[in-house]
Amino acid sequence: MSDLDTRVPAVPVELRRVSRVFGSGGESRTVLAGIDLEVGAGEVVALLGASGSGKSTLLRLVAGLDRPTAGEVLVGGRRVTGIEPRAAVVFQEPRLLPWRSLAANVAFGLPDSTPRTEGNAEVARWLDVVGLAAFARHRPREVSGGMAQRAALARALVRRPGVLLLDEPLAALDALTRLRMQELVDDLQRSSGATIMLVTHDVEEALRLADRVVLLAADQALAAGADIRYAVRVPGQRPRDRADPRLTALRADLLDRLGVPRATARPV
Repeated sequence: MSDLDTRVPAVPVELRRVSRVFGSGGESRTVLAGIDLEVGAGEVVALLGASGSGKSTLLRLVAGLDRPTAGEVLVGGRRVTGIEPRAAVVFQEPRLLPWRSLAANVAFGLPDSTPRTEGNAEVARWLDVVGLAAFARHRPREVSGGMAQRAALARALVRRPGVLLLDEPLAALDALTRLRMQELVDDLQRSSGATIMLVTHDVEEALRLADRVVLLAADQALAAGADIRYAVRVPGQRPRDRADPRLTALRADLLDRLGVPRATARPV
């Protein structure tokens, strides 16, 4: 990890009785129902749950990419009413512009008012932080999937957001690259102090990266949407030892709550 200045102005996030319903009348579908959640400044919270439990919808509400049907979302104590400038999102796919260099793609994350000289310095700084300084002029097709996702992280961080929202950003990577990217995300958080909300289907990833794991459970039979059924603080300080027996026990518990039989579970 680079020793360059990577601190960001971390801010807390709060959801107060947040619900999100899509459609209306007999065609309506409740995705989130009465969610209450507080994320402290600089905390890393992983959101776990089956497909359809509203994890990505929750992130979109925090980012201001969508609005709740009921309740309110606050970032840094202020209600989110539109695109939230203090939040940045990294999606499952890098979503880089293929005709632009990695440096030019990262530059898209800069606030519009950033002076050119300052912006160039920030882009160079974050490319260095994610280990891509030597590839600044490369196009996305000229680098690996893991490198493209690092560029997406740099694009999000170049604006120094108070909240970094990660929507399964490592899901499409091969197993070895994913492990390396988990280390990078952990390093970035500890060096920047950023508040992070991470959506993942991977229990091991949640235990590796998060301070706290929140389990969203959907009651699809009743069409009642998802609420928080379980939340637990992960023991130990990051970076964590994957062989820690406390993580093994917690992993088994989370898998049980997700409906995964213990006989199919692999050790942490």
